[in-house]
Amino acid sequence: MTTTTTELPYHHLPTENPNQPISQKSLLNLLTTKCTTSLHLLKQTHALILKTNHFQDHFIAGSLIKSYSNPFHNPSTSFLQVFHQVPNPNVFVWNSVITACVDNNDPCLALVYYSNMVHCHVVKNGFMDDGYVRSAAIRMYSSVGRVVEARMVCDYGEKDVVCFNAMIDGYLKCGEIESASGLFDSMTKKNVGTWNAMVTGLVKCGMVEDARKVFDEMPERDEISWSVMIDGYNKNGCFKEGLEVFRAMLGEEEVKPKKFVLSSVASACANVGSLDQGKWIHAYAKQNSIELDGVLGTALVDMYAKLGRLDLAWDVFETMKRKEVSSWNAMIGGLAMHGRAKDAIELFLQMEKKRVQPDEITFVGLLNACAHGGLVDVGLECFDRMQDVYGVEPTVHHYGCMVDLLGRAGRLAEAEELVYNMPMTPSPAVWGALLGACRVHENIDMGEKIGKMLIELDPQNGGRYALLSNIYAKAGRWDDVKKVRTLMKENGVKTTTGRSTIDIDGIVHEFKIGDSDHPRAREIYEMVEEMIAKLELEGYVPKTSDVLFDIEEDEKETTLWRHSEKLAIAFGLISTSPGTPIRVTKNLRMCEDCHLVIKLVSCVYKRDIVVRDRLRFHHFRNGKCSCKDFW
Repeated sequence: MTTTTTELPYHHLPTENPNQPISQKSLLNLLTTKCTTSLHLLKQTHALILKTNHFQDHFIAGSLIKSYSNPFHNPSTSFLQVFHQVPNPNVFVWNSVITACVDNNDPCLALVYYSNMVHCHVVKNGFMDDGYVRSAAIRMYSSVGRVVEARMVCDYGEKDVVCFNAMIDGYLKCGEIESASGLFDSMTKKNVGTWNAMVTGLVKCGMVEDARKVFDEMPERDEISWSVMIDGYNKNGCFKEGLEVFRAMLGEEEVKPKKFVLSSVASACANVGSLDQGKWIHAYAKQNSIELDGVLGTALVDMYAKLGRLDLAWDVFETMKRKEVSSWNAMIGGLAMHGRAKDAIELFLQMEKKRVQPDEITFVGLLNACAHGGLVDVGLECFDRMQDVYGVEPTVHHYGCMVDLLGRAGRLAEAEELVYNMPMTPSPAVWGALLGACRVHENIDMGEKIGKMLIELDPQNGGRYALLSNIYAKAGRWDDVKKVRTLMKENGVKTTTGRSTIDIDGIVHEFKIGDSDHPRAREIYEMVEEMIAKLELEGYVPKTSDVLFDIEEDEKETTLWRHSEKLAIAFGLISTSPGTPIRVTKNLRMCEDCHLVIKLVSCVYKRDIVVRDRLRFHHFRNGKCSCKDFW
């Protein structure tokens, strides 16, 4: 900052003896009164402070920084320029500049200056030779994106593996993958923490395959190594691979899985539909006296609920000595997913009696339960009470649940009105819920309007195109179906492939639509033919409106029978003994024809069949479904 020491008109200053120097008290009084509303006066006072050598006074310097940071003066960087001229700033001066950054809505810059203050204190007191102190400084700078300063600290003094590990972690957290890899490769001495830092960082950057390559090259692994790799696969949707890593971990005698690893594996089991593996985890925890706390206990509740075993989820929930709000949420959410709306509400009332404060997720579970159970009035009451009684501000997710609730009940006009009156911008998911309701209730006009708008809002989401195509197909508007498919190709969008999994004797088998790669494919399709013949005797007529192609009716029927969940159930029928329940997990919403077929199969073959699709669980028994054809 450019300053001047020319004579200024000091008629605004307090009158003191001209032979006596102006006092600190007078200058401080001036800075905190008249200078707060006049930038011109502040600059004059600044000049006077320099002229009279009061700038050496840290209290004056800090107060001057505070004055320049006053939003009234449109400070920009002027207070920073003043700060950088202060010699050897003390804590008061540092605090002034940090506060100024916060007051001017720049919290990141405040963190940077806080980091610099700590660093100066470390250097001043001779702590930089301590590797652990330097490591902490590296993490501090990295946390605010200052990797250059972090690297300077890393390179100071003797080379230290602890500092290098912190630097690798810092680079990766800031997205500087090449720098992290370069440092990692240059290290002649690595410990398990070095490898863990690299694997963890790559996983967080979404580079799971690269992380796996590093993981496979590790000369030794500890529990963190295994946990990070399993959790990384889970968070990137690679659940089968996560389970494979866990099985490899069990072969290592010196590493025993603990609750965090077990909770990650429980999540993977839930997502691939592996009930046997999930039960093994539960048994392992019991055998090794691992407490079912808010982490592992909640993970098991969630796992069993997602695997269709509400009874086992409830057993775990009941045996948990310490239930966190997340534990209650998992159980309420599980009941909601299974269409047990009244049970979910009853559990919430128990939660109230235990004086457990519900949170946002609690009400997402409750509203979903009401939507799947068709309890519109109860859902509306819950939505009103969440803010008025519990002080939980509705988010876009809660509004999405309400739109789904009204839409499923056929109250499309009310749902649309709610969307337009939301206090925040509706997300594509909210509009998607309304579009799905239009498809179910065959409201072509509203569906077409919302579908076109959604494709503009979310052009890379293949599900939006599929829903609109489905609406057109049901109306027989095949030209419009072709236009939607053409638009998808132009935008480079692909629909998600339907996949269904089934766990037979601890091995997860996955099927895609029209799959012929399975070793028992011939037997599976023979069973499909048998199913068709037996179901037709029961009066089965294919719902060809679910086929989104303008093809002949017999071709549509063939297409329907190649759906992944039908193949998975056919495999279940040939792979298990009569009367054994069949459990299938699908990544997409089940179509109406598959729903009808599975109801008939459960009756004809006398099997309980549980199917978890993207939206909920369906329990089929004796020709009926727990959803009561409302999904």
